[in-house]
Amino acid sequence: MPRRLAPALLVIPLVLSCAGPARLAQRSEAKLAGGDHWRAWELATRALDKAPANSRARAAATAAATSIADDWQRKIHALAEVDSLSAAEQVLEFVEFRAGAAQYVTVAVSPDWSREEQALRRAGARAHYQSGTAALESRRPKKAYLELTEAERYLTGFRDAAKLADRAYEKALTRVAFVPFLTSSGNSALGGEVTAGWRDELARRLTPPAAHFTRIVGNEAIEGQMTVSQLGRISREEAARLGRKAGVERIVWGSIGGVDSKTSLNLFAGVIARRVVEKGPDGREVTRWIDVPFEVVSRVRTATVELEYEVIATRGGATLARQRTQHSTSARVLWTSYVPEGNLDAYALVSESARASDPERAKQVETRWRSVCGGNTTLRQVLEARRSTRSSARYSRDLLPRFVAGAAFVLLEDLPPAEDLALAALAGGWEQLYADLQRLDAVDDVDLGVAAAGAGDR
Repeated sequence: MPRRLAPALLVIPLVLSCAGPARLAQRSEAKLAGGDHWRAWELATRALDKAPANSRARAAATAAATSIADDWQRKIHALAEVDSLSAAEQVLEFVEFRAGAAQYVTVAVSPDWSREEQALRRAGARAHYQSGTAALESRRPKKAYLELTEAERYLTGFRDAAKLADRAYEKALTRVAFVPFLTSSGNSALGGEVTAGWRDELARRLTPPAAHFTRIVGNEAIEGQMTVSQLGRISREEAARLGRKAGVERIVWGSIGGVDSKTSLNLFAGVIARRVVEKGPDGREVTRWIDVPFEVVSRVRTATVELEYEVIATRGGATLARQRTQHSTSARVLWTSYVPEGNLDAYALVSESARASDPERAKQVETRWRSVCGGNTTLRQVLEARRSTRSSARYSRDLLPRFVAGAAFVLLEDLPPAEDLALAALAGGWEQLYADLQRLDAVDDVDLGVAAAGAGDR
């Protein structure tokens, strides 16, 4: 390479690296000239992200930010004439914009504007504070907490808003406990397992911001008080009484109905094809298909079960939510005694040559396979499962999670019991209760019609 070319080549990467930010800054200037200051701001900040020292990009960002600030101040000033609370909310958004913009440019405001902002924020804080204290007086601690924290958001340290919010929160906190669901079959284990699964799932999900006030408490709060004779047959009144004794505000009580189970058995029998590659007399590879006798037994069991629950206020015993839902799940197990050999990709329901010579028969075989083994189950999956099955192929409880997860099939000689499938069907049934508890979360007892006696003493 000639020496005189080397300096010029070294400059090329530098020019290319500057071209991006320069072009973005130019586009930002054009957008601002056209009146689109938000797009101008976006382009200018993108340029500064690429090249923080680019003076043209910084000037473009400053110009866009100034235009945004002037427009925002004008809108807030006009809004304050008709709706001071909405104007105060806009002030908070404007402050947030300035704080975020500080990494690029300083968005300056005049002393007069700062005083106007402060006045609007104080007015917003005062309005929410007054609503919060009024809510406390009317025994609405949930509403009080939300209003008082809003007052703090508008103006930190406003009067005693933070102290009152803490006091309101303690009164607003709604603890929810479960009693084991009753079962019509008398199988208390099923009721206990469903209850525990729902409780754990809801405890994980009912946390801020999904729920401000609702907290799921552990099983020891209730079950520690229950006698052995109460397990599986506790009444609604006893559940509410145990809840009061445990110091919770809500109790979930319910029952699981009988399990309706239907079972079907199907057989896929005949031959499948296996591709074999051999060397001929001339040393060349020859592909041929051989028929392999093959049977798969399919068992499908569908379990349907009803569950009914109530969310009960322990003080007064009012029903706050009640649902009756039906749940069902199906389990498909397949079994074949055939153990595959060699490469599993060499197997097919119908050979290529048979498909070419009789496509109608090939279609019939595939239709029969789907009806027995399921529409999403392939021959390769069944063979792979059979090859990997070395231990007992009898059902055991540790296989239940696969049915809960909706596995297309499990290679087994027998089906899970109907009550295990009922457990699988009910495992995800907590969603409706979750929706009910979320709906109740921010509603005060007074507005639910719950007995108010002593409600302010917590």
